[in-house]
Amino acid sequence: MTLASVKSSADQRMQKSIETLKADLAKVRTGRAHTGILDHVMVDYYGSPTHVSQVANITLIDARTIGVQPWEKKMLNAIEKAIRDSDLGLNPASQGEMIRVPTPPLTEERRKEMVKLVKTEGEDAKIAIRNIRRDANESFKKLLKDKAISEDEERRAQDDVQKLTDKFVAEVDKLLAEKEKEVLTV
Repeated sequence: MTLASVKSSADQRMQKSIETLKADLAKVRTGRAHTGILDHVMVDYYGSPTHVSQVANITLIDARTIGVQPWEKKMLNAIEKAIRDSDLGLNPASQGEMIRVPTPPLTEERRKEMVKLVKTEGEDAKIAIRNIRRDANESFKKLLKDKAISEDEERRAQDDVQKLTDKFVAEVDKLLAEKEKEVLTV
C-alpha cells in the first residue's frame, strides 16, 4: 500500500458515491415524465424478475405521459401490474398493444416532501464521502506507524484527501441544488 494507491482508491470511491447519488436523484419524480422513472420497476418475465426496459420499449408520448410497448403481447398485463405495484404512485392504463403511464402533477406539499428526500440522499452521499476520507486518513496513519512515510508526507496526503473531499462535497451540493430547483419548478 502506497500513498498514491490510497489517494487513488479514495478518489475512485468518492466518484462512485457521486454516481450513486446521481442514480438515486434520477429516481425522484419531478412532475414531468421521463423514461428513467421506470428504470427500477421489475416485471415477472417467465419466472425471473426482469427490468421493464428489457421486455418493452419505453418512450415519451408527451410531457406528462410515458408509453410502454411490450415486445410480447402477453407481457402487457404483467408490466401494467408491475408499474401499478411499484412505489412510484403511477396508474398505468392499457390501450391496445401499448400501456400509457400518465405522471400526475405534484402538489406543493408533495414537492416539499421530495425536496426533503433529495436533501436526505445528499446527506447520505456526504457521509459516505467523509467515511472514505476517514478510511484514507487511517491508512496514512498506518503507513506512518509502519515507517513507510514521514510525518510531512502524511500531513500532505491528509491535506490532499481533504481537498478531494471538499471537491466532491461541493459537487454533491451542486447536484442537490439542481435537483431541488427541478423539483420545485411547476
